[in-house]
Amino acid sequence: MPSNPLSDRAAAERQYHDKRYPAVDFDQAPFTIAWEVTRACAYACVHCRADAQHQRDPRELSAEEALRLIDRLADFGSPILIFTGGDPMMRPDLFELIAYATEKGLRCSLTPTATALPTKERLEKAREAGIRRVALSLDAPRPEIHDTFRKVSGSWQRTMRILHRAQEVGLSVQVNTTVAKHNVDILPEMVPFIEEVQAVQWSVFFLVPTGRAMIEQMISAEEHEHIFNWLYDLSKNAPFDIKGTAAPMYRRVAIERKKAEQGTDKPITFQGAGFQYADGLNRPTKGVNDGNGFLFISHIGEIQPSGFLPLTAGMVREDDVVDVYRNHPIFKDLRDYSKLKGVCGTCQYRDVCGGQRGRAYGVTGDYMQSDPACVLVSRAAK
Repeated sequence: MPSNPLSDRAAAERQYHDKRYPAVDFDQAPFTIAWEVTRACAYACVHCRADAQHQRDPRELSAEEALRLIDRLADFGSPILIFTGGDPMMRPDLFELIAYATEKGLRCSLTPTATALPTKERLEKAREAGIRRVALSLDAPRPEIHDTFRKVSGSWQRTMRILHRAQEVGLSVQVNTTVAKHNVDILPEMVPFIEEVQAVQWSVFFLVPTGRAMIEQMISAEEHEHIFNWLYDLSKNAPFDIKGTAAPMYRRVAIERKKAEQGTDKPITFQGAGFQYADGLNRPTKGVNDGNGFLFISHIGEIQPSGFLPLTAGMVREDDVVDVYRNHPIFKDLRDYSKLKGVCGTCQYRDVCGGQRGRAYGVTGDYMQSDPACVLVSRAAK
């Protein structure tokens, strides 16, 4: 049987990065840090978490402040550091920051906007600085739908070109797709495009109402459940890894489906949907959630549980980011699932799911309330 080049590429990346990342105590350190190095962006996407602006904010962390921040983030160990925005390519010292973070042992990835900035030369420079993966957003299989969502004509074609370009210069490619009412019925049509750019991971984001994203754009709890089951089926044979983002309920679906397949009610853990991903970043079995394995730093140094839960617990110019993550009441609450309310608080899957805290906050105003995108919450309300 001939080999599948897409599967071979993902397998090669997994083998290359086959260092078993030690178990992380999320009370002490995040597994993933997203750093919004700038909020400047040429786009004005309908759902933008950052409510990005066209010009850089003069309050952004300076180069010196940014380097000091990297020093402190490295004290967490070797978490994944995502250089994001806005459009991180609009920060002039981006490559110097990436190189410094890499030198400090942080595992760096980059999420540029699909503009003219990610040229082949700049992508090569990013790779040389230490970036191993580039993630771009592709939100529909049809240009007209994606372009309308991103509010930039031609953005679909440009995104595809950059994804191909990144792969050509030796960068692993990840495709991010935000699921909302505009594309929920056409997600299966996305698969050939994920394969075309030889993506090693498809990160499927489920809309959280924050920034420009509105509750009215969210799909129903039943639609979430349908997509989770479809993704689980797809994950069995897809040549790329699948990650449900802002959707910890996917872990419940994966457990239930696996139990049904094995004909057992015994507790199970496995490598696959929603758990440990063999994607080169050695994700932990324990699920990452807002403030619980995840940390967000805004362009002006706000310390927050995530970009989807924009509650400021401190400022890097004034506070120690390590101390804030470990000891601030907001972060401690988010890591204490015994404080969850409603259906999330009594659910048997509480400890592996916990609901998406940013969505709970965006819909109810209470970050410890139940996640309304979960079908178990929806059913209990009837």
